[in-house]
Amino acid sequence: MAKFIVTGGLGFIGSHTTVELIDQGYEVVVVDDLSNSTIETLDRIESITGVKPIFEQFDLRDKSKVSELFKKHSDQQGVIHFAASKAVGESVEKPLLYYENNLNSLIYILQELSASENKNFIFSSSCTVYGEAEILPITEDAPVALAESPYGNTKQIGEEIIRDICKTSDEFNAIALRYFNPIGAHASGNLGELPLGIPQNLIPYITQTAIGLREKLLVFGNDYNTIDGTGVRDYIHVVDLAKAHIVALKRLIDNKNKSNYEIFNLGTGKGNSVLEVIQAFEKVSNVKLNYEITDRRSGDIESAYADTKKANEELGWKAEMSLEDALLHSWQWELNLRQNN
Repeated sequence: MAKFIVTGGLGFIGSHTTVELIDQGYEVVVVDDLSNSTIETLDRIESITGVKPIFEQFDLRDKSKVSELFKKHSDQQGVIHFAASKAVGESVEKPLLYYENNLNSLIYILQELSASENKNFIFSSSCTVYGEAEILPITEDAPVALAESPYGNTKQIGEEIIRDICKTSDEFNAIALRYFNPIGAHASGNLGELPLGIPQNLIPYITQTAIGLREKLLVFGNDYNTIDGTGVRDYIHVVDLAKAHIVALKRLIDNKNKSNYEIFNLGTGKGNSVLEVIQAFEKVSNVKLNYEITDRRSGDIESAYADTKKANEELGWKAEMSLEDALLHSWQWELNLRQNN
């Protein structure tokens, strides 16, 4: 049974990817410092898959602990790296925290992986590297723009670091997955996005407002040049996204990659505005949302949605679930979470 290390494996995307890996018969080593996740997620993964993954709790900024991890699991066949601080707004307020956390941990993992027998690496990147793209939909050939936020910059720098490593070693194989806006939850209702504190992302803020945890939802800006003035994003179901990581990993393991550093956009290929998302949620949940239009948020861009042709054709992967599926699963997860607490 192949063993893979998943950093940030108790986070939103990491936990769903861990479930998919286990369902495919792989052994998973989850690394997480619980800074933006909870230990209960381990039990949730086990309840869905019947398997509790190996769990290593530590901060990846601790270089010695990263070294110990690779010694202990020297039989690993690849790493999927999710662990990173990820809130655009917070990164604008705390840039040094984001540079330290997102880049130091990446470098320490790459150092150990480069010295190991199996050098397969999947990087959790982001459409933020494109900034405010001039042409939509966004292809992988779109220029990487000046980052709008420190968070986006850490993803750009991370990709550059990985690219440079791949230039020095034909044995090091990496795929950077630039995803658009992951939303949704596992169809079981037992795993989903669980932000600690005030949500930084739209969907958990919607569901928490709908269930009464938040007084109202703030919509940041309605003066963008979009269909209704609110920001447009490509919202992809987290389970579709998780499955793409498995496909990408298999591509490296089976030596199907065309070069030792590849980049793929992951999205649905369709953009939805914030107001369209609100209306779709109200439809699937039968709950009327209390929301208020407020000023634009620093670091936000107007519109971003993916051209997914490369991922569809090269990876043989395509997003299958709809916006309504994702919103319904998010709402079921929220209801389930509050009933059990």
